[in-house]
Amino acid sequence: MPLELPDNDRCAFCDYLSGRRPYTLLLTTPLSAVLVTREQRGVGHVLVIPRVHRETLLDVTDEEAADLGRLVRQMARAIDATYDRPGIAVWQNNGVPAHQSIGHVHFHVAGTVAGGGTKWGEVE
Repeated sequence: MPLELPDNDRCAFCDYLSGRRPYTLLLTTPLSAVLVTREQRGVGHVLVIPRVHRETLLDVTDEEAADLGRLVRQMARAIDATYDRPGIAVWQNNGVPAHQSIGHVHFHVAGTVAGGGTKWGEVE
């Protein structure tokens, strides 16, 4: 059975990468990009995504997976060094039942908030 994917008319991440919609790109590689999120679910929250549209982690190539993994680690180290957080959260969702809301694979990397964990639900 295929994964149940979000029903997005357009891919917001592809629109950000192409410049059709404004967004803050922290850095890019030939295969991946790091976006600064508008919804800060942690301290220093960023998204690491492949530059080519891939709906889920099951769809990325080995080369993309390696590049994404390196950037996730690099962002975790940068958040740790910049914010001196007691913990770093990394999460990635595949399919609507797993709370994937945009049909383009993305990794969240964030320093933990006061008291631990990250923010869920509505955030400022």
